[in-house]
Amino acid sequence: MQKLNFPSFSFRFKNSENKVSIFDDIRKKFIILTPEEWVRQHTVQFLLQEKNYPKSYINVEKLIKINDINKRYDAVVFQPNGALFLLVECKAPEVKITQETFDQIARYNLTLKAQYLMVTNGLNHYFCQMDFENEKYIFLEELPDYRQ
Repeated sequence: MQKLNFPSFSFRFKNSENKVSIFDDIRKKFIILTPEEWVRQHTVQFLLQEKNYPKSYINVEKLIKINDINKRYDAVVFQPNGALFLLVECKAPEVKITQETFDQIARYNLTLKAQYLMVTNGLNHYFCQMDFENEKYIFLEELPDYRQ
């Protein structure tokens, strides 16, 4: 798999029927390794190891309903009170991050109301803080570290 713009993390792999799978620490199972999954797994490790978010606050690939349409988010981080802290959108490395990508995560966030957004293709990472009052997002250099 392609080298990504993340620190080096160690992963568990399994080869079965000529398909490589990667172990997902959050879902506690092996997942077929696609380019997008490679980015998702690096992002999860980044949140755990670099930002120190507790594993129990992270959720990966769950179904949500947006305007009566089923969608799936890549990852979220909850706050201790259950409110959404961070919404993450992962794309494969060859997918360019465009305004359309931000529109997608913003639509999801109209329903989810996360405080922060992260959009990544593994090579480029974008972090935003939501300004709900003015209906816009503010780009940040970094995500905040976990604070109790």
